[in-house]
Amino acid sequence: MTDEIWKRDEIASPCVNLCTIHPAERICIGCYRSIDEITEWSRYTPERRAELMEELPNRASRLKKRRGGRKGR
Repeated sequence: MTDEIWKRDEIASPCVNLCTIHPAERICIGCYRSIDEITEWSRYTPERRAELMEELPNRASRLKKRRGGRKGR
């Protein structure tokens, strides 16, 4: 038996164990993936995972809320 399975060159999950879906944006507040993306992650090709990993940081701004008061205007 070899340890080849542990040496695969795969992209790790972006999960940061902060698993809560934002009610309005419908993405996880920790990793920015949708429920479908989280569910399908293990089935994605390495190429699809890489594409998604590049896209995720751009979703962070979707979760920023405006504050009340003067700064919210």
